[in-house]
Amino acid sequence: MFNNPEQFASATKTLFDLQMQTFNALATKAVQGVEQVVALNLATAKQSMENTLEVGRQFSQAQDPKAAIDALQARVQPGMTAATAYGDQLKQIIGDIKKEFEQAADTHLAEAKNTLSALIYDVTQNVKPGQENAVEIIKAAIDNAFKGYEQVTQSTRDAMRRVEEEVESANERLRAAQSQATGTRQ
Repeated sequence: MFNNPEQFASATKTLFDLQMQTFNALATKAVQGVEQVVALNLATAKQSMENTLEVGRQFSQAQDPKAAIDALQARVQPGMTAATAYGDQLKQIIGDIKKEFEQAADTHLAEAKNTLSALIYDVTQNVKPGQENAVEIIKAAIDNAFKGYEQVTQSTRDAMRRVEEEVESANERLRAAQSQATGTRQ
């Protein structure tokens, strides 16, 4: 077992530091992803506003109602294409975030496993008679900490998978609407 309280404190601090590194890495990836999504949303909103102004200008300058309707219909397909492109870009950003989350989590998970293995080894090396229960308590605490660590990692993966599925579902609906709009115009 630990020869002195400093060993236990050091091991606990190392485990805590690994957890904080993981949380910091995941938070950084999340912030970067949000920044990318915000930039995409701003660019899309700007483009949408410009397109709306152009349609309004063409509509107001139309010589007759048919020309006005034609101007509106001419913008339907590009608008659907832009929406689909937005969905594809969003899917790419989400996929990249998911990949980076998984890489960060896997890296930190491996580090935590190694640290915990070393900690358990240290705990079990110098067990004095009568300290077996204390060793089991420490092992259980370490095991519970690691299970919590794995659970956070798995929850993050599940959340990213759900976001990715939602984006894909939205993209499929956009493509269906685009197909329907294209089929209606022909």
